[in-house]
Amino acid sequence: MTERTVLVTGGTGGLGGAVTAAFLDAGWRVVVPRREAGTDDGPVRVVADLLTAEGAARAVEAATAEPAAPLRAVVNLVGGYAAGGLVHETPVDDFEQMLRLNLRPTYLVTHAALPHLMASGDGAVVCVSARAAVSPFPGASGYATAKAAVRAFAETVAVEYRQRGVRCNTVLPSVIDTPANRAAQPDADHGRWVPPAEIAEVIRFLASPESAPTSGASIPVYGRA
Repeated sequence: MTERTVLVTGGTGGLGGAVTAAFLDAGWRVVVPRREAGTDDGPVRVVADLLTAEGAARAVEAATAEPAAPLRAVVNLVGGYAAGGLVHETPVDDFEQMLRLNLRPTYLVTHAALPHLMASGDGAVVCVSARAAVSPFPGASGYATAKAAVRAFAETVAVEYRQRGVRCNTVLPSVIDTPANRAAQPDADHGRWVPPAEIAEVIRFLASPESAPTSGASIPVYGRA
């Protein structure tokens, strides 16, 4: 029986699959929320809409259902990117959709999980921001703003809970070497991108006791991009 549980949101995506595998290989009990029921291939699956408070609570309930493996970490991977125009060309609904997709699930799941992480005495939260949060590019005002907000939220959690036994750190990927990104940018130099498995190991480390002195950090995982 494993002694630690990690809740991985977005655990079925290109990065999420690698993160889930990294924790399973390290002996963690892994809980992965998803919108629809799926096959059980290692992690514990729970159907939950993380854009709602009820769905976030359901995911945390599943993550805390095994007393022998208390919830010790939350990894917030849910998010997305949509290309757009310049600010004056971007409808406010499109701008707000990026905030809703990238920030709302991170807030709701962390909000629901924090009491349990405090109870464990050595809880950890890892959030995924993006390079665009610190180095924006044209046509991504909503995405860059949302990812900057994720980073600011994580830093706030780190400050508020550092005396309560909970750490919070952020990773900032550039372009991740996934099939979807390769299809979207077929002519790019894919050798400069970072494989999901390498980012997954950074996330696993930040969620683990080995990184106990580290909180409030924003870790770039750009590779050579």
